[in-house]
This record gives sequence, structure tokens and C-alpha cells, in this order.
Amino acid sequence: MKNQDINRRDFLKRIGIGASLTGLALAGCKKPAKELAKSSSALAEIPTDKMTYRTNPKTGEKVSILGYGCMRWPNKEDNSNELDQEAINRLVDTAIAHGVNYFDTSPAYCRGLSEHATGVALSRHPRDSYFIATKMSNFAQQTWSREASIGIYRNSLKELQTDHIDYMLLHAIGVGNGMEEFKARFIDNGILDFLLAEREAGRIKNLGFSYHGDIAVFDWALANHDKYKWDFVQIQLNYLDWKHAKELNPRNTDGEYLYGELEKRGIPAVIMEPLLGGRLSNVPDHIATRLKQREPENSVASWAFRYAGSHPGVLTVLSGMTYMEHLEDNLRTYCPLKPLTEEETQFLYDTADLMVQYPTVACNDCKYCMPCPYGIDIPAILLHYNKCVNQGNVAESSQSPNYADARRAFLVGYDRSVPKLRQASHCIGCNQCSPHCPQSINIPKELHRIDQYVEALKQNTI
Repeated sequence: MKNQDINRRDFLKRIGIGASLTGLALAGCKKPAKELAKSSSALAEIPTDKMTYRTNPKTGEKVSILGYGCMRWPNKEDNSNELDQEAINRLVDTAIAHGVNYFDTSPAYCRGLSEHATGVALSRHPRDSYFIATKMSNFAQQTWSREASIGIYRNSLKELQTDHIDYMLLHAIGVGNGMEEFKARFIDNGILDFLLAEREAGRIKNLGFSYHGDIAVFDWALANHDKYKWDFVQIQLNYLDWKHAKELNPRNTDGEYLYGELEKRGIPAVIMEPLLGGRLSNVPDHIATRLKQREPENSVASWAFRYAGSHPGVLTVLSGMTYMEHLEDNLRTYCPLKPLTEEETQFLYDTADLMVQYPTVACNDCKYCMPCPYGIDIPAILLHYNKCVNQGNVAESSQSPNYADARRAFLVGYDRSVPKLRQASHCIGCNQCSPHCPQSINIPKELHRIDQYVEALKQNTI
């Protein structure tokens, strides 16, 4: 079988199909990456010895600048509720072969299946060839007790098939009720003291937290850095959120502030949402043209990854790579990383100023809002709306020049993207979703607004 695979790859290369499309075939993805396929750089062989690494100042260990976010592992095509372990194994094997050594998961990811799938894939490799990051994801109030939280931690060790965690995080401090919820989840129940003791015992190598939401919690945690000695902190950082995060969502915090607070304390930053859940790869058409004119050989997404990795205080940049072409594109960006120049950085800030004019919903497709008790596919609805905004298919009125085409594109795309029984019209406003949203989106309000727009399109009453 190995010889057959090698011959098959050689054959594909000889007839001009590059590694990206080979990876697509191996991953079982039926949709070709058109942008990558058109790029001559996408057809080049990816080096296996050029990964850029950053040094952990505590341990001296070399961490790959590209970290694998295990939030979006692929599902089996015939069963959307079951992960495709074979595809996951191939992705992990390819990542490790090209120098990726940081894998970030959580008990909450992939409907609770991510840790197990990640553990199965990684356990096939020597334990000292990778770092595991996972989280204390005690979001539900019934898990706030010390006993329940410790149970989550013990289960993580079991699912990941390991006796230690390299990077352990308090998951999403600042969400929900801010400081009140933070203290209930981590302080009052003694679980932070427990994790500190586990670090002292060596079963946790590095202890940190990921942040979303109430900035008072972030500031409190850093004000107590001398007490807790955070080894790293995970923040949302990208060229749009650097100065526009609060503008896009009043409860968010600009990346410039978050990164600056960590930098002046010498705390390494782990970066999440470098693509804003895909919004910085699926940009408005004229923004995509602007980026491609500067770097026609590289993907739109590569700009965002170069930006995140160019900050010297960044330890690793996480990407949730579902398919092989995602992984291969990011490997090309980081093998090795070509840091942005000052001029290129300013070019991206100018690009962000243009992008912020587009009224997209701040959904990052994290799926923390799911499952909806009424079966609504919340992320799919919001992402379809954002896609139509970016493509100019959200008409302001029936008098708009492109109204007929925009109306057709929105309605047809909506029915294709979201089954009718899972569309926004079924939202009753129970609001079980919003408290779990790291971006603090008022989800029922947005669903009702989109549903009203859909009905207006159907009735031609805009």
C-alpha cells in the first residue's frame, strides 16, 4: 500500500497536480481549493525542515509558530456527528512531518469528541515529539464544583492518553457574568489552586488562560501575575481586531491592548482566531483583489497568518485546519515565516480600516452556542449572512441596482446552506445561546433580524 501511495503521488506530480490537490484527495475532500490550485506556489513541494520555531522562555523548548487548533476536526461524510479518525490521523501525520508540534484541544470541542480523536492521532507518535494544550472547560454550572472540575481534568489525561499536559488553560475567562463567573469556576472552588499544585508536581508543564469578554477579568488575572506566574496567555489577535475589536463588538478588547499587556510582563502569547473564524480569508471581493495584487502567488489567508506570527512575543498561532489544503497553505506560510515589513503591516491596518465598513456579524464559527435546543444551525445562518455582505448580496432596498441578483443569491444560498427546519424563523428567543458566545453576540436579536430580512426578500417588501 505504501508503494502504491508513493507511485500515486509521483503520478499526480508528473501530470501537474500539486501537493495541495494530492492532500485534498487523501483527506477525502471533494471541493478543490480553487485559489490554491491556481497559485504556482501552491504547487511547490512543502519543505519538511523549514518550520519557524519560538522559544518557550520558561522551558527553553522550541514551539512551532504554527499550532494545530483541534476545534474543527473533520466529520465523516456519511455521519455528521462522528469524527473522521482516519482523516484526522493523516492531518496530524502531515503536520508533525512538517514540524508542527503544538496541538490545542478542549473537552468542549467537536461536541466533546476532540480530545479523544486528538489523543488517538498523537499517541501514534513519540510523546516527546509534540506538545499538548487542553483546557479546564467547566462552562456548565453543574461542573463548577471542585470535584466535577477535577473530574474534567482527569478525563482529559485519559482521553489524550498522556500522564501530563504541556500547556493547560483556564478556558475563556471573562465570558458569562465576568468576574463573578470567573471566581465561581476557578477561585472559590479551589480549582486554580489544584492546577497550581499539579504544575508544581510536574503533571502540568505550563499554566495559563484563554480570554474572551469582560476586560476586568483579564486585568485582574494579570494584576495577580506575581501570585500565579502565568506561563502563557491565549488571546484573540488579528489585523482587524488590533484596533477595531471594540468597534465591531463593544464587549471585545482591541488586540493592541491585550498583546501589549502581555508583552510588558514578558508573558508569551498564544494566538487564537488569526482568521476571525474565516472572516479574514472570506473577505469582501475588492479586499481580496487588494491583497492578491500585492501577493498574487499567496492566499488571502496567508496575510493574516503572517501578521499574527510577526509579533515577537507570540509563541504559536493556532489554526483550526479541517482539510489538508488548509494545513498545506499554512505550512507554506510558516515554513519558514517571512515576517511582515513595517510597510506591509501598515498596508494591513489600512485594509482593516476598509473592512470595518462592512456590517458583518462577529461570528467566528466556534460553535460554543450549539446545540440549539430547537435545532437551529446558528453558525451556518450567521456565516451565510456574512458571506452575502462580503459579496455585496445584501441589498438595502428593492431600488438597489443589483437587487434582483442579490435577492436570488441570498435566498437560494440560504436554502442551500441551512435546511429549512434549522433556519432563523424557528428561533423563539430562549437565549440559551448568547451566554456561551465568546464574541458576546446577541444571537436571538441577530437571528430575528436576519429572519425579518429573509421574509422581506421573499415578499419583495424591502
